[in-house]
Amino acid sequence: MTSSTDIEITCRCGKVHGTIRDVAPARTNRVVCHCDDCQAYAHYLEREDLLDAHGGTDVVQIGPANLSFDRGVENIAAIRLSPKGAFRWTATCCNTPLGNTAKPSIPFVGIPAGVLDEESRARFGEPIGRIMGKFAVGEPPPGSTGFPAKVIARSLRRVLGWKLGGKSWPHPYFERSGALRYPERVISKDERKRLRALCGPKPA
Repeated sequence: MTSSTDIEITCRCGKVHGTIRDVAPARTNRVVCHCDDCQAYAHYLEREDLLDAHGGTDVVQIGPANLSFDRGVENIAAIRLSPKGAFRWTATCCNTPLGNTAKPSIPFVGIPAGVLDEESRARFGEPIGRIMGKFAVGEPPPGSTGFPAKVIARSLRRVLGWKLGGKSWPHPYFERSGALRYPERVISKDERKRLRALCGPKPA
């Protein structure tokens, strides 16, 4: 049963379905990231529709315990751009990104806002900033370059709050032992090189 602070998350084809709980601007974080990894991942999925005109990905960050899935988990897998890269959880049935994470010791899930409907996105509030503008396509958007002190400070407060507030577990993608709940795939160096060529200020 969902409450007024919950929203649904689903993949494009509807096979994977879940719930994001306790949604409010004060309890979440939202930022636009222009890094070449986020761009490469979108190109890998052939989901360029999730990138803005400057190659930015609108990401909403939540505590792991605020996300759960109740259908289609057999279609979930982790895509990694390198052996030590972020875990980019994906609905493989239709190439829908479902959240980026580090290891579970750093409790957060960053969900591309583009997979949510407009009403759901609005409930996270407006993005508080843009980061990694040096990788932006074309001219970097204002405020996206330089040291993002405000974004980092807020993100650290959120992660610490989720850790101390009991939002680390249950984790939608990891067991308490640290083991992955779902399969992973690390793309090859050649494939990563091909994808990176599509990113940055002057994409191929």
